[in-house]
Amino acid sequence: MADATAHVRSALHLLLEQHPGVTCVAELDSGNGLVTVLESTHADVLLVDSHVPSLDNLNDLIVSVRRAQPRLRVVVLSTRPEERERVLAAGADAFVSKGDAPERLFESLSLGNGSSV
Repeated sequence: MADATAHVRSALHLLLEQHPGVTCVAELDSGNGLVTVLESTHADVLLVDSHVPSLDNLNDLIVSVRRAQPRLRVVVLSTRPEERERVLAAGADAFVSKGDAPERLFESLSLGNGSSV
């Protein structure tokens, strides 16, 4: 999971860990090293804020992740609903507004038992 705001990461971590079988394998406050972390953790889902610092271009990240790890589910979080079409067109699997209910997040993650985020 990558989000610049510590309290958002903490809240997401607590929420996700309450889901049976889900493990948060990494948390980042910027885009620095994100691809490296993804390669080393073998996560099932990437949960990333659309404006995480040090990430020059979210669309480029999504495209490169798709090439390197086609099975990785990419879910983008944002406070800006108008970004939905852009990130979905870039190849994200889902877009969730940070104002959505937690159930919407779980739906978008398609979490099963044993999933890692």
